[in-house]
Amino acid sequence: MAKRGRGRRRAGAKRLFPRVGKIVLLVLVLLLVAGAYAWHKGRSWRPDEAVWADQGALVGAADGAVDFGTIAGLGAKFVYLEASDGAGRKDIAFGQNLARARTAGLAVGATHRFDPCAVADGQSANFVTMVPRDSDLLPPVILLETTADQCPSRVSDAAVQSELTTLVNQIEAHSGKPAILAPVEEFEAAYAPSRRFDRQLWLTRSWVEPDYASRPWLMWTANRWYKTEAAQEPLRWVVVRP
Repeated sequence: MAKRGRGRRRAGAKRLFPRVGKIVLLVLVLLLVAGAYAWHKGRSWRPDEAVWADQGALVGAADGAVDFGTIAGLGAKFVYLEASDGAGRKDIAFGQNLARARTAGLAVGATHRFDPCAVADGQSANFVTMVPRDSDLLPPVILLETTADQCPSRVSDAAVQSELTTLVNQIEAHSGKPAILAPVEEFEAAYAPSRRFDRQLWLTRSWVEPDYASRPWLMWTANRWYKTEAAQEPLRWVVVRP
């Protein structure tokens, strides 16, 4: 009888395990479907214009051909264009994009991507050769997206902060306007520019308002993957604090 009871339990377990496996598989499929749906909806999300009246986009070479008229038609009031990157890299389409964006009726600003591995003089010279002195341009933005951990040789935190200070001063001298600093969360954690510089901030966090700086921000990249008819690639959609 005991053997027969153990046999029944084994048979029951064999029937149960396939059933559990099917349930787990079904749950995984549902999670994948839900995740895909959330990703699809997330790519088309942007903050409510009734609350966030000033909206725009950050455009660079990686975005390919962009229709600025369509961006304006979506409700954008401004665009920032990537102009220079470090000491030598640049977006050769900057001048053409600047003209097209203005024709579309958009306010335009220029950005420089800070390279913590390079000295400030070469970086500011790169910016100056790309961006004209033009009082109609929006305040310049310095994108702070990489840390010195990626440099080929060691660069101290003090050196990064010193070169960034010099770069801010040089870009502001050229533009005649205070720069806006745009640190990603990793850069803020490493160098705390929101505490060290009395400048407006532009933070990045898709779909959720960022809170990683030590003080309030002015601008927010609210969706890094905003899918629009304006470009084949997703755009970085930006809003200004009301």
